[in-house]
Amino acid sequence: MYSQAYIDYLVHFHGDRDYFECHELLEEHWKKDERGHRNIIWVGLIQIAVSLYHHRRQNFAGAKRTMQKALAILTKEEENITQLGLNYPSLLKLLRKQLALIDTYQPYKSINLPIEDPALLRACKQRSTDKQLVWLSASNLQNDAIVHRHSTRDRSDVIAERQANLLAKQNNR
Repeated sequence: MYSQAYIDYLVHFHGDRDYFECHELLEEHWKKDERGHRNIIWVGLIQIAVSLYHHRRQNFAGAKRTMQKALAILTKEEENITQLGLNYPSLLKLLRKQLALIDTYQPYKSINLPIEDPALLRACKQRSTDKQLVWLSASNLQNDAIVHRHSTRDRSDVIAERQANLLAKQNNR
């Protein structure tokens, strides 16, 4: 019923709090669909993770901007949010509260998305156990590999993809 990418997103979101990995997983999932047929709900969920990544690093401007974008998308997606096993009113309330904390420069604290589908929750807990992650654990702010992941990752595949896209554009001219 739920894609593995979505379950893995939730597992990282609530397990090791690797928001960068959350972004990577859903972006890859989102891009599997052709342009014009991509579901905007994935972008909204990606932006939640990106906002929390920025907030944890005390980049309040980036956190605010991406949370505002997430809210702008997700407020229009009640049916999709519900189909993804999340409680729509609780999610919006949580994100608005998070935006208020960011707006007032409050320190980052881990949040939990309001999963209301028991089957989804069971699948996430099982996957979390399989990955040796503790479900609903607080973010380890001392783990630089996760907190500052964008600056420590191997970007060679991203660079190669950008070069291939640029070459394709040039060939189409």
